[in-house]
Amino acid sequence: MNRVILGGEAVRAGVATRHELRRDYTTLYRGVFVRNGVEVTLRDRAVGAWLATGRQGTIAGVAAAALHGAPWVDVDAPIDVIGVRRRMREGVVVHTEVLAADQITSLGGLPVTTRVRTAFDLGRHLGRTEALARLDALMWNQRFDIAEVTELADLSPRLRGIAQLRELLPLVDGGAASPRESAIRLTLHDNGFPRPETQFPVLDGSRPVAFLDLAYPEYGVAVEYDGDHHRTDRRTYVKDIARLRMLEQRDWIVIRVIAEDRPDAWLSRVATALRKRGCPIPPGIVTTLSA
Repeated sequence: MNRVILGGEAVRAGVATRHELRRDYTTLYRGVFVRNGVEVTLRDRAVGAWLATGRQGTIAGVAAAALHGAPWVDVDAPIDVIGVRRRMREGVVVHTEVLAADQITSLGGLPVTTRVRTAFDLGRHLGRTEALARLDALMWNQRFDIAEVTELADLSPRLRGIAQLRELLPLVDGGAASPRESAIRLTLHDNGFPRPETQFPVLDGSRPVAFLDLAYPEYGVAVEYDGDHHRTDRRTYVKDIARLRMLEQRDWIVIRVIAEDRPDAWLSRVATALRKRGCPIPPGIVTTLSA
């Protein structure tokens, strides 16, 4: 039995009675139900949104990215749907744009925007920092062609958000291992720092002993983001301290950034470290709070 059903359709097909819908199912959207006790996934919500459109829309945006395998998408993220004009319920964002046939693919029977079209929408519809993080995540899972996204932008130069999309596409990096790392990299870019390498391997002979979040290997400087787990899990903390000492023994300067750090504070530490190693960072480099 399908996890997500249209109530009226299920009643007409004899799958459930109206009494059973009230007793055994939970409303996902108006007229769309999921059986009680089912742990609702983002895919369930996407299927429900599609059913609620009368099977006319195409799943897009962040939900499409997740269905393509992009990480770091919460189960309750809004579901974007393209190609319908009807009013939708809370949790569903409708876009009336028209999709070309080659911009739609099928994932498990569900119509979803292709990777290229998904990237095109992410870069336009989201705030700048989140947009880069979502594009990075989509690239992390499996590469998409930046040139093809640019071609879409060329075909629709007046659409909302095209200027932002064009700015962000050259910055996309599938090596970002979290949305926060994408934000840190964007902050470095906005403040005039050279572009770091992502997931840079530190080798012991030919064997990698560490992968650095963001690195300037020419200068031996790295920027590492520490999430909450690094400070709450003692075993992880001890392991990280040993890793830090190992990197310092290999002459790396490691700038550690935590969520509470103000950008101007850690930017200053990065600038100091790079200047110390001979990188031509201007003394008056701007440190705006862009993270």
